Amino acid sequence: MARRTEPPDGGWGWVVVLSAFFQSALVFGVLRSFGVFFVEFVAAFGEKAARVSWIASIGIAVQQFGSPVGSALSTKFGPRPVVMTGGILAALGMLLASFATSLTHLYLSIGLLSGSGWALTFAPTLACLSCYFSRRRSLATALALTGVGLSSFAFAPLFQWLLSHYAWRGSLLLVSALSLHLVACGALLRPPSLAEDPAVGGPRAQLTSLLHHGPFLRYTVALTLINTGYFIPYLHLVAHLQDLNWDPLPAAFLLSVAAISDLVGRVVSGWLGDAVPGPVTRLLMLWTTLTGVSLALFPVARAPTALVALAVAYGFTSGALAPLAFSVLPELVGTKRIYCGLGLLQMIESIGGLLGPPLSGYLRDVTGNYTASFVVAGAFLLSGSGILLTLPHFFSCFSTTTSRPQDLVTEALDIKVPLPKEGLEED
Repeated sequence: MARRTEPPDGGWGWVVVLSAFFQSALVFGVLRSFGVFFVEFVAAFGEKAARVSWIASIGIAVQQFGSPVGSALSTKFGPRPVVMTGGILAALGMLLASFATSLTHLYLSIGLLSGSGWALTFAPTLACLSCYFSRRRSLATALALTGVGLSSFAFAPLFQWLLSHYAWRGSLLLVSALSLHLVACGALLRPPSLAEDPAVGGPRAQLTSLLHHGPFLRYTVALTLINTGYFIPYLHLVAHLQDLNWDPLPAAFLLSVAAISDLVGRVVSGWLGDAVPGPVTRLLMLWTTLTGVSLALFPVARAPTALVALAVAYGFTSGALAPLAFSVLPELVGTKRIYCGLGLLQMIESIGGLLGPPLSGYLRDVTGNYTASFVVAGAFLLSGSGILLTLPHFFSCFSTTTSRPQDLVTEALDIKVPLPKEGLEED
């Protein structure tokens, strides 16, 4: 196959988008809907909310902290076998979780084993997708991540229905069967054949360059703060509504309402990201700020109408920020460093995914309600939004055309740092 110098902006890339769509559904759709199991685990094991929250937080943290491993293995063996292996591990973890007799078993099976499988699937697939697109990158990423919204809409009531008919053990067996479809998704991956850039260097040189790249480090801190509060409604909103005397099924349905709005937000945001001139960071800051505000307002709402309105607002804005968070990264580091950059980013932001849910559960145990949990979650997102203001070109004037260079801020990589022999001589 002839080597291209630029991404093809289509072709087999749309099949990769389809694969990423189902993968995002089977990874983050399951995670987002896991709040339905939260109440069951509290009742089954008689544990406090903070301890049960560690199940999901360990899974999120392992998925993100292990992303560099998935990226490195994909660089060596290609994304296809790595993602297929991850699908097997994710399914195996859910299968073993159905036999759990303590929270420790769930920490190891869902948190560690399934989390490791998710780590091998998400980052390699998204990096492969980024290599296929340039001008349409935001839209392609948004379409791929709409799987999260659709699956959240379907999985929350589905899991609640499964719990009512098969209890939590039988439900986890069926979730394991769903997770096994990640293997088929991995089989569809085929990275494009692009001309190699000798200036990029090997993994060590790329890592050294990124660790000396100020905008990349600031962006990583921002996403870590955002990640700390991002998942709180999907883990604790059902429990919060039950504290307000809602029945379990309507509470789970409100998650589905947020999921529909999430789906619309992702598509609209992807289209705007490619259509609006200037850096994508501006739109990302806008959606992050609105998400933080909607989170902080959840404890204030008591009437069903107000709660539904907030769920719609949160779903739209949180869905809108997701594809842009991944579209900004190639602009910062370039497509040639996307595997290393995405893996490192996911590893560092895993700190937020690890600490956010237990902190929310701890605040619930201390205060007796979820008011502080949602307010603190919103504050984390607003803090991350503030850091986004410091990225290069954020306040630069809008271009007179709608075309936007995809490597708008990669000149920030041209810094003078000591590199190994395999390093970037041009940098």
